[in-house]
Amino acid sequence: MPMPSLETPFFDRLAAAILAKRSPLMVGLDPRWQQLPEGLRPADGASLTEVAEAFRAHSCGVIDAVADLTPIIKPQAAFFEQLGPAGMTALAAVIDHAHAAGLLVCIDGKRNDIGSTAEAYADGWLGATSPWKGDALTVSPYLGDDSLEPFTNIAAERGCGVFILVKTSNPGGGLFQDQQSGGQPLYRQVGNYVDSIAKATVGECGYGVAGAVVGATYPEQLAKLRAAMPHTWFLVPGFGAQGGAATDVAGGFDAKGLGAVVNSSRGVIFAYEKRPHADGWQAAVRVAAEEAVQQLREVMPG
Repeated sequence: MPMPSLETPFFDRLAAAILAKRSPLMVGLDPRWQQLPEGLRPADGASLTEVAEAFRAHSCGVIDAVADLTPIIKPQAAFFEQLGPAGMTALAAVIDHAHAAGLLVCIDGKRNDIGSTAEAYADGWLGATSPWKGDALTVSPYLGDDSLEPFTNIAAERGCGVFILVKTSNPGGGLFQDQQSGGQPLYRQVGNYVDSIAKATVGECGYGVAGAVVGATYPEQLAKLRAAMPHTWFLVPGFGAQGGAATDVAGGFDAKGLGAVVNSSRGVIFAYEKRPHADGWQAAVRVAAEEAVQQLREVMPG
């Protein structure tokens, strides 16, 4: 199947990649010093530069192991940011490596602000012409519509996407997200607004520039949001190590098996901790990714 050009809207590119690989698996890159495999783990007292190089090597090794099994990877910016400039240099190398492997990249930074600051975030992170070259970015909505418009406008201009937090997978998310307002929980109101943006920017795949983060740990709400947000692509965290099963994420897909990418981070990238492989840590990572893809294929429609 020929792949779309870079000028194609992000969600059209994502849909094509999912269909080509028959995989909605998103692999999250959350490197942690103590969990790196033997041979990559820096010694106690290592410099930040040495740790950053280990993070780069591990993340790129994961990409090499899973590139044909996933359409998209999601580096978590925080784990690189904590290492300072060396970590950010490593993150840039990981993004470049993923693109060279033919993968889309969603930066998990949960950025937001207002006015020119939001524009600066979006300009810096999104698109092939930006310094970071992200194809998509996670964004928090709680500063209001004027904080989201700079992200969605730049994303639309550059063929990128934004995933806006709607119903997150963490246990404490309901403290604010489930608060009733106007007869609906707040997350439903956020979802309605996100879908209005998506509807106004729909591409050939039926989804617009604004996506939503909706956790696998709340499967009933996930299914209801899928029905209520027909133009919005979901990023579904919580699958695997956080407790979400494939059956829990099934409600996030549309009738064609599109409309959702399902993230697994620790369950894939540190798979060698629980299930070592005779051929090394990358082989263990690949086996875990293969199993995740197979589980997701079993619940995908179409």
